[in-house]
Amino acid sequence: RTAPAVGDSFFPYTTENGKFVNHYDNELPYWWTDGFWTGILWMMYEATGEKMYLEYANKLEDKLDAVIEDFQTLHHDVGFMWLLSSVANYRLTGNEKARTRGLHVASTLAGRFNPDGNFIRAWNTNPADDFDNAGWAIIDSMMNIPLLYWATEETKDPRFKSIAMKHADTLMKNAIRPDGSVKHIMEFNPETGEYIKNHTGQSFSEEASWTRGQSWALYGFTLSYIHTGKKEYLDAAKSVAHYFIANSVEDPVPPCDFRSPEEPAYKDTTAGLCAACGLLEIAKAVPEYEKKMYRNAALRILKATEERYCDWSDTEDSIVQYGTEAYHFGGKNIPIIYADYYFIEALLKLKGEYTLLW
Repeated sequence: RTAPAVGDSFFPYTTENGKFVNHYDNELPYWWTDGFWTGILWMMYEATGEKMYLEYANKLEDKLDAVIEDFQTLHHDVGFMWLLSSVANYRLTGNEKARTRGLHVASTLAGRFNPDGNFIRAWNTNPADDFDNAGWAIIDSMMNIPLLYWATEETKDPRFKSIAMKHADTLMKNAIRPDGSVKHIMEFNPETGEYIKNHTGQSFSEEASWTRGQSWALYGFTLSYIHTGKKEYLDAAKSVAHYFIANSVEDPVPPCDFRSPEEPAYKDTTAGLCAACGLLEIAKAVPEYEKKMYRNAALRILKATEERYCDWSDTEDSIVQYGTEAYHFGGKNIPIIYADYYFIEALLKLKGEYTLLW
């Protein structure tokens, strides 16, 4: 019902009065989440074979060309945008134009690499900001660097993979605390690579534990292991997973931050569902007698989310409710498109009908 209603008309983000709306007021689809709707369409195309999904996804991919041409709006989140659009298209259909787009943005992402600091810079400088973010890297990037692994797989050029691994090594060293909790924003000296400090970002405080950041790390380091075979990445993912599981004993659906006050209560289904997808991949990667813990943890998250936070009615476009953008700003307890994306991804994984798009 929802796919024909939205189709290729825009990139949905949340809902208002039950109907999907986008995240911005202008027409340029620059927002980092704009790949998730196309990702849903490609997953549905693979699962059903219905050409409707393919046609919508292709037309939306064409609209993303405006962002490539504008260039100044590109950032480190190009992985989220084009892994789930162009790269998904190429993986599932062999579309050569989609492959070219994917390699184009992979080159752009590689160009953000700081060789003195061995990290990929997060955001561009905004003249209106009163701070310098040239040395900032964020944990979300672990879900973007699979674009670089794919580029090396396609071109046989090792530079892309090398950049991704150097960045992953830097974040593995500086983003993950000894207890498995994760920092959001890390600041490095852009000329020497020296670690300076971390910033609050979307978490409750600098020493807090933003749960979606936990899930980016959990799934992201697992993906780096899948693409490289480097065991340290799997160990890092397991450390974060153990922290996530331990903090989800009472409620499998996490709050916005594991280290925040109980009130006000902000749930974040997006964090739980992304983590569930990562946990299912960890379960595939570990020895036989470890698998059950990770798979069961994923199932607990999925069951609790479906029972308490899913809306299957005809009056609501979004399936999963109660996502939260950030603790101190943004929408609270609202539908967010990537909750739907990760929910569908996890269900298709369980059915064995999913090609890894990351």
